[in-house]
Amino acid sequence: MSTTSSYNPADPTDLVVEAPTAGAFGTLAAVERARAAQPGWVAAGAAARSAALGRAAAAVEEHAEELVALAEREVGKPTAEARGEVARTVAILRYYAQAPYAPAGAVHEPAAGEGLLLTRRRPHGVAGLITPWNFPLAIPVWKAAPALAMGNTVVLKPAPEATACALRLAELLALPQDVFTVLPGGAEEGAALVSAADVVSFTGSTATGASVVRASAERGVPVQAEMGGVNAAVVLPEADIEQAAAHLAYAIAGYAGQKCTATSRVIAVGAAYEPLREALVKALAAVADSSPVISAAARERLAGAIGSAVDGGATLLTGGRIPQRDGWFIEPALLEGVPAGHPLLAEEFFGPLAVLLPAADLDEAIALANSSRHSLSASVHTRDLDVALAAADRLAAGMVRINAPSSGVDFHLPFGGSGAASYGAREQGQAALDFYTSSRTISLLPAGSGR
Repeated sequence: MSTTSSYNPADPTDLVVEAPTAGAFGTLAAVERARAAQPGWVAAGAAARSAALGRAAAAVEEHAEELVALAEREVGKPTAEARGEVARTVAILRYYAQAPYAPAGAVHEPAAGEGLLLTRRRPHGVAGLITPWNFPLAIPVWKAAPALAMGNTVVLKPAPEATACALRLAELLALPQDVFTVLPGGAEEGAALVSAADVVSFTGSTATGASVVRASAERGVPVQAEMGGVNAAVVLPEADIEQAAAHLAYAIAGYAGQKCTATSRVIAVGAAYEPLREALVKALAAVADSSPVISAAARERLAGAIGSAVDGGATLLTGGRIPQRDGWFIEPALLEGVPAGHPLLAEEFFGPLAVLLPAADLDEAIALANSSRHSLSASVHTRDLDVALAAADRLAAGMVRINAPSSGVDFHLPFGGSGAASYGAREQGQAALDFYTSSRTISLLPAGSGR
């Protein structure tokens, strides 16, 4: 039997879990079991689904410290980040526990004559979810909770590196048989799930996301894909430079930069460049969040990118060294003078690494920020309200945060980016409830009306 293994990135000798994988055949069988369970789940009614999600929230909250320790061990989350993620997971479940009671449609007047015209939103069936390792609890839940609330059943294929978190989450949710299924595994299980589910939601790399979109589109099933960002922060001369540097250091290096909303490009406008460079170097050097990256391969890719940039003429302002300690650690790094065309300016490297860029004015800063096709989140740092409003209107990012790190997310608001960062409907909030349902139009006419 094939298995998948998850190791502690801070201590690669620590095996967190080894779990059997389903393979393609087992994945398809799990989807069919979920499909058989789905009519009973939706027929149970709004009260039953609401209560189930409410109980799930209480269970996660009761076992919060256990989940914090597991996230720390399995994916290298710092304690504060892990506690925040568990709290968010509880809040998401409670938020969507109310969704089954929301209106499922509307009544409309007919164009002529008697009768009723109804619109009604109904679940698709089986939701196939493919989730990453960096938020091993919150991302599975922010996909699964709205799907479940609206009457879908769920089959979740987590990243191999987050297998233990997903399996424990399933235990705590304690939903009816085959309503929520976790399938440990890798590409084979993911591809099989995409080939069979009735609605697909994916978060992960651009290359894999593109293949998920193609496969789903060929089958004609709804699909959304979140594929990360090459996110920009714009700092204006009138900003509070010290505060901006603190926000940026967190957005670059918090959780070792392993967030799709992390800042990877810092654009300093005019006279902001010199003081920001000094403040940001100091802030990054003082970062206390010493998290490992997820694997040896991830660290090698980061180190290689830094080396090739320096070889091309860039200056390493701080960090980038690999400390002599166990685990996959690398110091938060900031570079300037990165040559045009270098991958650091266009690709997501998913680590504590950013590039400092100058801009003569706001127009040039906006053009630089919008030059990436992976614009998920952006931040703007200024005391000038007019500048803030203008930047928010002109930036292409799906989320714009003013005087705040780019890496914050409000779980009840739409989440997604522009260009290659996202495909399909937004996640979270009402947008998620719409995505996991389809709208049907029903004409209800009197018998013998002849229409």
